[in-house]
Amino acid sequence: MKILAFVVFLCSAVSAQTQKPAAPPPSLPNLPDNTVIAVFDDGAKMTMGEFKAYYQVLPPTNQQGMLRDPKAFLEQWAIIRKLAAAAEQQKLDQASPTRETLEYNRLLALSGAAMTKESMNWIPEVGAIDKYYDANKERYKQVKVKAIYITYTKEPASKLGSNGKPLLSEEEAKSKAQKLVAEIRSGADFVKLVRENSDDATSRDKDGDFATLRPTDNIPDAIKSAVFPLKQGEVADPVEQPSGFYILRAEEVSYRALADVRSEILETMKQEHFREWMKQLQDGTKVQFPSPQFLGVAPPPPAK
Repeated sequence: MKILAFVVFLCSAVSAQTQKPAAPPPSLPNLPDNTVIAVFDDGAKMTMGEFKAYYQVLPPTNQQGMLRDPKAFLEQWAIIRKLAAAAEQQKLDQASPTRETLEYNRLLALSGAAMTKESMNWIPEVGAIDKYYDANKERYKQVKVKAIYITYTKEPASKLGSNGKPLLSEEEAKSKAQKLVAEIRSGADFVKLVRENSDDATSRDKDGDFATLRPTDNIPDAIKSAVFPLKQGEVADPVEQPSGFYILRAEEVSYRALADVRSEILETMKQEHFREWMKQLQDGTKVQFPSPQFLGVAPPPPAK
């Protein structure tokens, strides 16, 4: 246990010893990768390129310590190397539990590398992004929306709101919103109705301008369902939200240009490819369990 604690100390000591509050974040030395930065007492050398590679795989806290005091880090690295060499000479890497620990971490590192390579390096066929855009164009729809907001309350009907008018009940607000929708669909001036009826001061002051919405926006599903089927100029049925009803009209309906979403599509395609790749891997991986007892299944009764 003391040895294990010492190794843990070696891995974290640089950061603990050298961390200074309010110090500017350190950076890697600007040296060519082939520059030898350390020579250990067994003659082994470490280059700047190797130092950078180790830096990339360390946790952030250790990275900071590595850069704040690289001399101390490499001196402790030398001790770790000696301990590891001594363990190999004693064949500790072939004995339990070290053997299993090494194998487990080897499998983790290699499987992680395989997944990273598949997810990051996959490239779609020529023209695949254009086809994806055409087949999924509705994902890139955007609707500029105007809104009227009619609030309601569960307070007594006689109570007045901030505008000095009586607060509406839920049923009264719903009835009012439905009436306004009917007027709009009959040709009434939407902006005029906004100014006269909307309880949302922010959009009311902008003649009802609410937002330009996209399917990927983090908005309630009820609003998504109401807005995106609309054609330009159409108004949706009232959409109830907590404490009020929205009357939403599509002012402009357009689609984001392919050039603007190409990188987004590429990332989406990579994620979809990776999920399919993982699914095929899982579907093609079979494990047999010849011992029912291992899985907690009672053995069958002996044959008579």
